[in-house]
Amino acid sequence: MLLSLAVRNFVIVDELAIDFSPGFTVLTGETGAGKSILIDALQLALGERAEADVVREGAARAEVSAEFRVGGEAAAWLRENELAGDADTALLRRVVDAGGRSRAFVNGTAVTLAQLRVLGDLLLDVHGQHAHQSLLRPMAQLALLDSHAGLATMAHAVAAAYAAWRQAVRALDEAQAMEGSARAEQDRLRWIVEELEPVAPRAGEWAEVEAEHRRLAHGASLLEGSQAAVEQLAEAEDSALARVDRAADQLSRLSDYDGRLQPVVEALAGARAQLDDAARTLNRYLDAADLDQARLAEVEARVAELHAAARRFRCAPEELAPLLDSSREKLAALAAAGDLQALRAREASARDEYDRAAAALGRKRAKAADDMAREVTRAMQELSMAGGRFKVELSPCERSASGAERAEFLVAGHAGVSPRPLARVASGGELARISLAIAVIAAKATPVATLIFDEVDAGIGGAVAETVGRLLKRLGGERQVLCVTHLPQVAARGDQHLLVSKEQAGDRRPVCRIVPLDRRARIDEIARMLGGLQITDTTRKHAREMLAS
Repeated sequence: MLLSLAVRNFVIVDELAIDFSPGFTVLTGETGAGKSILIDALQLALGERAEADVVREGAARAEVSAEFRVGGEAAAWLRENELAGDADTALLRRVVDAGGRSRAFVNGTAVTLAQLRVLGDLLLDVHGQHAHQSLLRPMAQLALLDSHAGLATMAHAVAAAYAAWRQAVRALDEAQAMEGSARAEQDRLRWIVEELEPVAPRAGEWAEVEAEHRRLAHGASLLEGSQAAVEQLAEAEDSALARVDRAADQLSRLSDYDGRLQPVVEALAGARAQLDDAARTLNRYLDAADLDQARLAEVEARVAELHAAARRFRCAPEELAPLLDSSREKLAALAAAGDLQALRAREASARDEYDRAAAALGRKRAKAADDMAREVTRAMQELSMAGGRFKVELSPCERSASGAERAEFLVAGHAGVSPRPLARVASGGELARISLAIAVIAAKATPVATLIFDEVDAGIGGAVAETVGRLLKRLGGERQVLCVTHLPQVAARGDQHLLVSKEQAGDRRPVCRIVPLDRRARIDEIARMLGGLQITDTTRKHAREMLAS
């Protein structure tokens, strides 16, 4: 249920905050006062697309916050998405800057617009003033039937089965179209695999083999150079170590006479230690070194083999292993895709799965069509269409994402005529009444707790308007209902009455105001709706009678 709405700098609203009650709430006001701004603000908070022009002129940003009491599916969705608040409430907030960029929050946590829309669909349902126009579209009629019957889950399953079947059909068609070229590609890939598998290149092998070949090929040079370095460092008569020792000994004696030479003696001692360490390391290297001519021959043969394979496939030696792996994968994929028998079996299985799901949905729709026709026909009698009948005709169609049948709404405006398509029969007033009847009936099937009717009573008046007021009042006993209306007969039925007005002082920009009315103010507003600008004692008396009834 909608608990409150706060709006700042939205279109012609500078700032307002409204608390809402359960039951039936009506919003009224002069034409052009901005009665639908409340609905627009709510839809923005629930994820409607934002444009820069929603920001009040001169303001940096617009902000809308809506607080709901949540339960059922909405509460479960909040828990699943880790957005649940401390209590059984949800605070939805939307901010739009003057450049059209927007941010959205649920219980203080930033969310995407997609998330906001999903939550919004669970909290509130809007029946717009042009909703009756959508009734003329076959797809909208089918969707409304499914919504009324609670078949949305089954309809989604049928759509998923249809998508799976179409994918299987495309895979089979592509395989059949490419059968010849795929065979040639398979032959090419099979040749690559058969040629490279005996070579068996490994990932990273070329770098290892190349490094080992360099080392083995220069083995003699490495040994000779290392031995010569050992002699120059430590073993020759005039080696580096011997020269350092002589210099250190001489300076050590002289440092007794001049202490400034002592750092030089210490530096030479460090140099001697490093030279000695280098000589020891070279000796260990020489002890372990071996001129392995047999291994050199093996490595040279492997280098030649990899080079030959690389020339054959016109690639670098290090690319051989990836080429073998990718060829194996593509060959396996082509083999699977080229199995026409398996693809045909998969397509047939997907088609059967779709047919079963669509048939089950069709059976449910047939029963729902009868139920909906009976309920709308009953509502038509209440709306002064005595003898009128409503029918939902289901006819088979080709397989589609929406099922195996199409729906068409048929209506007979009065007794003695056969039902005909809604688009060809109903006048403007009849269409408005039928639309309202369907909206009220469909609203009973929706799981959301808050329903908004935005001037759905357009084109209705007189006794029919009183019936509309009763219908909405009755619906308000089951759900929270908000209705923007221009009919005093409907406004008089409200449990809560909000007056929308547009004020302008001097050269200042106009601002929208929404205030709750007490009984006395309601009498004046309903009297205005009855009599226009001139409110008389007679219209006030009539207004009091309407409220009392």
